[in-house]
Amino acid sequence: MSKFCTNCGQKVSDDQETCLNCGKILKEPVKNEGSGSNQSYTPKKSKIVAGLLGIFLGMFGVHNFYLGYTGKAVAQLLITVLSCCVLSEVSAIWGFIEGILILCGNINKDAQGNDLVD
Repeated sequence: MSKFCTNCGQKVSDDQETCLNCGKILKEPVKNEGSGSNQSYTPKKSKIVAGLLGIFLGMFGVHNFYLGYTGKAVAQLLITVLSCCVLSEVSAIWGFIEGILILCGNINKDAQGNDLVD
């Protein structure tokens, strides 16, 4: 049985997911919600790794890069690099405090909202 694109009217095959003529998505990806499989798996981030990165490399924002908070990470990195390490103490203290907060459990989620694992 022939099938046509609802956007441009081009003939498409039954197994096509997008129209080759206009690019319209013809089929939405099927999610298996009941089977327990997760199509977009994101690995869990470690609380201990994030905390230790914050304590030892916090002046460069490495822990925030690890957790996905790129805005804070870039700010910490730029404070250190652009000031020629004059203000590195500021971002080092900032990173140290965040590292302690991560290890204590006050910061317990990454940027996507996933829980940190122990």
